[in-house]
Amino acid sequence: MSRSDVLNVALGERAYDIVVGDDLLQRAGELIAPVLARPRVAIVTDETVAGLHLGTLQDALDQAGIRHDAIILPPGEQTKDFGHFQDLLNRLLDFGLERRDMIVALGGGVIGDLAGFAASVLRRGVDFIQIPTTLLAQVDSSVGGKTGIDTRHGKNLVGAFHQPRLVLADTSVLATLPRRELLAGYAEVVKYGLLGDRGFFEWLESHGTDVVSGSAQAQRHAVLKSCADKARIVAADEKETGDRALLNLGHTFGHALEISVGFGASLLHGEAVAIGMRMAFGLSQALGLCSGQDAERAERHMRTVGLPVHPDDLGLPRQDAAVLAAHMAQDKKVQDGRVTFVLVHGIGEAFLSRDVEPKTVEDYLASLLD
Repeated sequence: MSRSDVLNVALGERAYDIVVGDDLLQRAGELIAPVLARPRVAIVTDETVAGLHLGTLQDALDQAGIRHDAIILPPGEQTKDFGHFQDLLNRLLDFGLERRDMIVALGGGVIGDLAGFAASVLRRGVDFIQIPTTLLAQVDSSVGGKTGIDTRHGKNLVGAFHQPRLVLADTSVLATLPRRELLAGYAEVVKYGLLGDRGFFEWLESHGTDVVSGSAQAQRHAVLKSCADKARIVAADEKETGDRALLNLGHTFGHALEISVGFGASLLHGEAVAIGMRMAFGLSQALGLCSGQDAERAERHMRTVGLPVHPDDLGLPRQDAAVLAAHMAQDKKVQDGRVTFVLVHGIGEAFLSRDVEPKTVEDYLASLLD
């Protein structure tokens, strides 16, 4: 029998459970059945995940008497666009999916974001379930109800808040991930320590290499702790009007880098976040807000586990500071034309600031990238 822990995202009528454990895919039918209005689901996944896990999920649904259809999409960030979104909606309607039916997102962050957004608008809203298959999705994108697609102006600029009915984080599937994907997910794990949980960061300094090396026990603890931290923040600020924006530590810089290189395989989202967190600490240090000791400590840990902290670490083309700054101006958190930055006073002490002058940011980027 697999072991599992249950966390609750306390959102009143929209509350839901996050189940974290091993071999949950084999039990998915019995775990999903209680939240279904009727025994019918549409699975949305990608080609890579389908080859690894779709059959296991389908068998579990069959055992629970749940009818299912599957839509298999191309893998990669490029799938999160208007074209694939329209195709997905039409294929779901081709199935005759009704408002009482459920969409199941089986995959990483791309599938979760795309399928969740489709659920938010299909027939003016149907329920969905997240079954995240990457470390990044298990600790971040599957929890909190953010859904969306990318445009030529930036990442996730079109979307909706639409909470899932259930999240099943099967830590056993992490064994199928390439090391690079595990590292990319680890960036979102260390983010929780850096933004508000110094004790967790200190645990990661001792056990982070175990997480990325495949220790089931370390991975389970990292997923549970990350989900607990995020559930607490989301419950307090569902629509990101305040402290939930702290979860974007490193993302404003990271998204700008992703736009710059075109959302390709040369830069994974988690890698961009890691570089972005180094930039956030560096800018905070340059502004006199954070000690050099903490900035160096954060960078050293990310380097120790194998995360990139500079575009050169991945051999990316030389980045232009002015271009990156311009991309940041399209960030979702811009208010009255000013970018909202997540800065830090130190490890575990993140805060929001709209007072950073654009030229200050550009000068910092130029000093880092030249």
